[in-house]
Amino acid sequence: MRQFYLCTAISLVAMFASGNMAEAQNGSVDDKVVEWRRHIHQNPELSFKENQTADYVENILKGFGNIETMRPTPTSVIGILKGKKPGKTVAFRGDMDALPIQEETGLPYASQVSGVSHACGHDAHTAMLLGTAATLSKMQDELAGTIYFIFQHAEEMYPGGAQEIIKSGVLKDVDAFFGLHVSPSLPAGVIGILPVGAASTNADGFNLTIRGKGSHGSMPHLGIDPIVTGSAIVMNLQTVVSRNISPGEMAVVTIGRFQSGNANNVIPETASLGATVRTITDSTRTLVADRIKAIVENTCRAYGAKYDLDYVFSYPAIQNSPQLVALARKAAIEALGSDWVVDAPRMTASEDFAYYKEIAPICFIILGVGDGPANHSPKFNLDEKALSNGVKVEVQIIKDYLN
Repeated sequence: MRQFYLCTAISLVAMFASGNMAEAQNGSVDDKVVEWRRHIHQNPELSFKENQTADYVENILKGFGNIETMRPTPTSVIGILKGKKPGKTVAFRGDMDALPIQEETGLPYASQVSGVSHACGHDAHTAMLLGTAATLSKMQDELAGTIYFIFQHAEEMYPGGAQEIIKSGVLKDVDAFFGLHVSPSLPAGVIGILPVGAASTNADGFNLTIRGKGSHGSMPHLGIDPIVTGSAIVMNLQTVVSRNISPGEMAVVTIGRFQSGNANNVIPETASLGATVRTITDSTRTLVADRIKAIVENTCRAYGAKYDLDYVFSYPAIQNSPQLVALARKAAIEALGSDWVVDAPRMTASEDFAYYKEIAPICFIILGVGDGPANHSPKFNLDEKALSNGVKVEVQIIKDYLN
């Protein structure tokens, strides 16, 4: 997940420049949240394999004494806290899976699993949601309604864990869903309120294999060059956004993989390409897919090549509810003060949190964790002082929604 935000509040900049973060947060970071985060950070697990993480989370939830737990899938956990009074049902989601990335932070609590790390901050999401559950478990008598703490598996790998949990049916009574993601694009502890409507992008893409005819490099007339064909496709695809999409409409077509050949003097038989495609509206999503398919087909035909195209429609855009966004903004300001809450532009990243809208309205926000390498970088790290603010805001959002 990657997105840059511009923070223009002069008072906020001044606060960070003065180094008075602890004062501004009105309290220190919960030691337990940091402890939980570091344990999960050291023991990362990939999507659909979060067995130890799920067990760890469930044991902590059970230790609070009044939170019921369930396992809608083998590697996900839901904690349920019922208030003393009847009321609505609200859910807050944190994801738990790590990435197939070798960590390069040099932290004393760095990943102990070779080639796997929490380079997207899901360890922090899990720890903060545990902190939120711990806090609210002590407020049971004050709560009217029911809280679902969703510790979700497999956000990073399509088809994602959200759909599996939804299909289990355990969330059918939830009235609203909230989620939060850490980002190094905002100062540590700052809450970014994402826009109403499309708060992220549709995440699609394709894998393409071009099948030409191999030949010696000195006799190109005897072959059909898949590299030349693929190069033409890459260049032609640049016109999709520049010439087919209305100015002002957001769309991205990025070829991230182009592999072919093993020798300098050989025209290979095949070339393989992979791409990511981002849009925000259904109409543009369909238009871009149709244009890509047409360009691939006609370019290959022009060069005499054959092809296999696997186009995948993945996570849809998060559609933030106007009412829930207003509630989240008010709660964040109430919890931290207006200097710590800013408007954030739409993420160009995507999230399977979007699927929870199939059940009820949703709202997604971000938490700044300080300037540093982007999410998914092997050097990604976060300022743990920000976690306290994340817990405070999660608690306040839930309380405000129920009460």
